[in-house]
Amino acid sequence: MTTNNLINFASYIPTPKAVLTVAYSPIRLDLAGRQPLELRLTAPTIGSKLPIVILSHGFGPSYYIPSKDGYAPLVQFWAERGFAVIQPTHASSRVGGLSANAEGAPFFWRERVAEVRAVIDLLLDIEEQAPAVAGRLDHGRIAAAGHSFGGHTVSLLLGARLNGEAFCDPRISAGILLAAPGRGGTDLTAGNAARFPFFDLDFAHLSTQSLVVCGADDNPHFTPRGPEWHADAYHDGPGARALLTLHGVGHGLGGIAGLDAKETEIEAPDGLEATKRMTLAWLRTALGYDAAAWASACGALAGRASTLGQIEEKPRG
Repeated sequence: MTTNNLINFASYIPTPKAVLTVAYSPIRLDLAGRQPLELRLTAPTIGSKLPIVILSHGFGPSYYIPSKDGYAPLVQFWAERGFAVIQPTHASSRVGGLSANAEGAPFFWRERVAEVRAVIDLLLDIEEQAPAVAGRLDHGRIAAAGHSFGGHTVSLLLGARLNGEAFCDPRISAGILLAAPGRGGTDLTAGNAARFPFFDLDFAHLSTQSLVVCGADDNPHFTPRGPEWHADAYHDGPGARALLTLHGVGHGLGGIAGLDAKETEIEAPDGLEATKRMTLAWLRTALGYDAAAWASACGALAGRASTLGQIEEKPRG
C-alpha cells in the first residue's frame, strides 16, 4: 500500500480548513527563585475566545533536547484550526536552565507540574507579550496534552495521585495523554522501578475527561508488559473516556515531534495524520467547540479509515 493511499485514508477523518496563525517565542514568565520559564505560543490570527491547549513535552533521549520548539506538526495543526497552543520548556529540559545538581534533577517532575500551573496563573502576562493574541484567549476553556514524560506531568494535573498526594488542577477541563507512562512499581523492571519511583501513579482519581493515545508498536523498555502499558490510564482512570490505538506506529505516534526529528523512530505520515485529526476532534468536542466533532471522527475511523487505528470508549454513566 502506498503512502498516498494511506494519507487518503486519514483524509476520511473530517477536519476544518486551516487558517493563518501567528507564533510568539520566547515568551518569558518570571517565577520566584529560578530563571524565567520560556514558552512558545501559537494561535490563529482570527477569532475570539480561543480555547487553550498547554502541551507538555517529553524528557527525550540523550541525543535530543526537548523544549518549547518541538512538536510542530501537532501544534501547527491544532493552532491552524482554532486553538491557542502554549508550549513551556520544562525544567527537565537541558535548556530549561535548572542546575543538574538541583533537588529533583534530572527529571524535575514536581517542577514540571508547577510550570503548567504557572502558565495558567499567568495567562494575562502571556497575553501582554503576544499583542496579536491579547484579549482573545478563553481562560475558561483549557486543555492539557502531554507526550511521553509529558503524559506523566499531565496525568497528575488531570487527577492521578502519587503516594496519596493530589496535584489536580480544576482549571484544566480536558486532557490528552500521548504515549504516556503506565503503572509503576511492580509493573516495571526492578532497575526502572528504582530509577522512576514517581511513575507509581494511582490513576483511580484521574477524573478530568481525557483521551489516551497509544501506538500499537510502542514497546516500552520500562516494563515487560509491552505496548498495553501505555493504556493504563484509560483502564484505571474514570475520567479517561476514550482510548485511541494507532496501528503501525511506535512511541512517536507517526512523527508528532516532526518527521525529520531524531526522536521519531518511525516515520508514518498516515499515523501522524490520524493522530492530528483525532486529537483535534477530541479537543473540539471536549472544550465545547464542536459537539459533533468527536463522534464524526470516530465514525470515520471505524469506517473507511479503519486501517489506521481503533477507538475504545467507556459507556456514559
